[in-house]
Parts: sequence; C-alpha cells; structure tokens
Amino acid sequence: MQRVTAGPPWALHDIAAIRRIESAAALGLPPHALMQRAGLAVARLALALAPHEPGVWLACGPGNNGGDGLEAAWHLKAWGRSPVVTWLGDEQSVPADARASLERARHAGVVFTDTPPPRCGLAIDALFGLGARRPLAGRAAQCRDALATLAAAGTPVLAVDLPSGLDADTGTGEQPVRADHTLSLLALKPGLFTAQGRDAAGQVWFDDLGVTASEPASAMLSARPEPVLRPHASHKGSWGDVAVVGGAAGLRGAALLAARAALHAGAGRVFVAPLQASGEPTLDPFQPDLMFRDPEALDLPRLHIVCGCGGGDAVRAVLPRIISSARSLVLDADALNAIAADASLGKLLRARSGRADRPSVITPHPLEAARLLQLTAGEVQQDRLSAARKLVEAFGCVVVLKGSGSVIAAPGEVPRINPTGNARLAIAGTGDVLAGMVATRMARGQAPFAAACDAVHAHGELADHWPAGETLTAAALARSIAPD
Repeated sequence: MQRVTAGPPWALHDIAAIRRIESAAALGLPPHALMQRAGLAVARLALALAPHEPGVWLACGPGNNGGDGLEAAWHLKAWGRSPVVTWLGDEQSVPADARASLERARHAGVVFTDTPPPRCGLAIDALFGLGARRPLAGRAAQCRDALATLAAAGTPVLAVDLPSGLDADTGTGEQPVRADHTLSLLALKPGLFTAQGRDAAGQVWFDDLGVTASEPASAMLSARPEPVLRPHASHKGSWGDVAVVGGAAGLRGAALLAARAALHAGAGRVFVAPLQASGEPTLDPFQPDLMFRDPEALDLPRLHIVCGCGGGDAVRAVLPRIISSARSLVLDADALNAIAADASLGKLLRARSGRADRPSVITPHPLEAARLLQLTAGEVQQDRLSAARKLVEAFGCVVVLKGSGSVIAAPGEVPRINPTGNARLAIAGTGDVLAGMVATRMARGQAPFAAACDAVHAHGELADHWPAGETLTAAALARSIAPD
C-alpha cells in the first residue's frame, strides 16, 4: 500500500481499462481472492488511521464494493475491533464474492444494523464503486448523510476504491461522499484527481492487490520537475527571451504579472509589449528589469511569446502576425476568446501546429475552453479529460485546461493530471503567472509538453507551500518563483 503524493508519475486507468485488468487478474486467481485482498487492504489502512479506536462503522452497498467492506469487517472483528455494518444488499441478488464475504462477517459475529452507531472511531464508505454513475438515492443517500454527520463530529471517513457517487473517469457526481481518505484498489482512477475528485477523495492511498496492470495508462499524474543545472559559463542569452503581448488600456496588470513571472522563473530577458500604449510609462517601477517595446517592433521569429493576458479586444489585431511568426507561443485569456470568435485565427493556429519548430501552448480555464469548443462551461467540467483531448484535436497543440486537477494534453501524449495546487489559486492573475512560467520553460529549451506539465506542477506547489496565514496574491506568487 502506498500513499499517493505529488511527485512520482502515477499511472491512471479509466473504468474500461480497470475492468479489463480485473478480468485478466481473476482468470489466474481462485474465486474470491481479489475481494479477500481488497478487504485486507481496507482493514489494514483502517487500523493505521484509527489505531486506538475499537468502534468502526461500515456502510456497505449491495455489490462488490460492499463486499470489500464486509471482508474488511471480518478482518477487523478477528483483530479485536468492534465493527458495525449497515448492509444495503439483497440476499437474492448479491454477487457471489460479496455473498462469501457476507457469510464470513456474519459467522465472525460482526454486528449488523440499519442505522450507524451514535459514535465510532472511524467510518468506512463501501457503498458503491466503479459501476455507480448515478446520484445516491434512498438508503444509500441516508448513509452518505450519516457519514457527513459523523465527519462533522470529527470522525474520519475512509472511502473504499473511490467515494461513493463520484465518477471514476471524470471526477464528477451529484453530492458524492466526502472522505478524508480514499484507498484506490487495483488501479488509480483519473476522477480522484480532477473536478470534484480532490475534494471528495481527501488523501488518496493505493494498493494494486498484487496485480500488475496489463493495460496502458489512460492518463498520468504529472511528476515533480527535475531541477535544471545551470552551467557557470552561461549568460542572459543562454536562457531565452520572452515577450508578453497584452495589457490593453485598463488591463496592464495582467501583462505585467505574466512578465514578472517569466523573469522570476529564469528567462534571460523579458520584454513587455503593451497594447494601446500611446503616451504611457515604459517602466515597471516594481520590476525595472522588464523592457518595454512596441508590439510591432518585436522580432517575433526569435522570441518566446505570451499573448492575451489582459489583451481585451485590441489583441485581435496583433494575433495573425504573432500566431504566424512567433518562435514559441503561449496563448491565454483574451487571445483564446479572440480565436473562439474568429474561425480564421483558429485556422492559423492549426496551421502553425503542423510546424515542429513553432510550438504552441494554450492555457484556457473552463469557460474559455467552452468557447473554443462551442460548449458550455458545465459540459467541459463534466468530462475535463475529454474536453482537453477535444481541444488537442481541434488545434493540434499543447493544452492546459486549468482548474482543480489541471489537465495537460498534447498530440501523441498520454494526458497528465496535475496533483498540486489548491483553492488559494482561485483569484485573478494567477493564470497570467502560469502563462509566464510556461513560456520561460520553453525559452530555456524545454519541449512544449514537458514545459507545460512542469510549469503547472511548480505553480501548484507554490500554493501548496504558501505560508499559513499569509494571503496569496498573483503579484506575491510571481515574486515567489525561483528558477530550477
């Protein structure tokens, strides 16, 4: 059993792949073996989470997820604990493996009750697993509410495989169980790490039950970036030139945030090219290292461009030249809105994506992604992995779909889900900071997909390590970046 942390590149498998892994494993094992292993893993983690609490309540559903819970109850009883089970199954339709675990629990003297005990040291959600994609209803909803009541009173909640009511592929669900810990069995599921998944799952643990996955990963958790070794014999030209084109009248801050982020992330030189800049200052008094230029004067074929941060409507006029000529390109915010509104700009981006020497990354939030795909933001959020893949198919470039569990996708690559970051990033300007970080990594010579994955991971880690009690602002976030 392993604690899933932000660091290694964990493999994620969708429901269809897990079913195939499970079927292949079952062919080489005796009946009931996988459920026995699952129940033992759950019981061991339960003991580790509440080592001094004898009382455990298990809410067990009618299928094999409930069978895993029943098997765990049998172990806990054998170890001297006092498990109490609420079982929602039907004697006439219970699956064979779950029936075997039910009989073992009964013969061991496990207490069965229709209601949870008023107090317990740990509550276990074993209601529904992979097969449940509908909202919890009836007695299952009552059990979910009882779990929530216990959690509010301080009882830790452990979910078996995934929180009941959460879609394993998409991380969506209508009022899923909210767990403090989730033990994912056999394979890790994408839905635990994106959309509602991170809130519902809590700390994720993993046990492969002794089975080696026979299926390729459907997605991966992005890994912590490797540090970049900077040779002593280097100079500002060694680390690339980034230019930020944006900051229309009244929106200057967004461009400055992206530029400051690029500078702190380690770009050799950073230029700011404000839109509609007539008569305005050409100095950032808080960051005098930044150099200001007219957008028309930029030598695009040698520059790594961030375009769109605070671009307003003015960005549309400069986009055709930038998309056609920039050495590398990060498109964000108003640049994406302009592309969504103008099919000719989308065609230029797709044409650019056919050139390996002109890499592009787009960094939409869900509403911007919805505009690009002609969907609603709700439809994008219902299946974030699918939306990211559709954006890759539409524009042929690297895509960073921002949000809880940001998805990074690219042609020919297994999508990554980012495991870092928290709700402190849900403020204006943090996306501009990310755009500057992505561009800097490309300026330093990193491949675009790796640059996007590593920048998103590092961006989230800054928020994860933010000092307690200190407000995170986008400006402070940009200042906190340290180049690898």
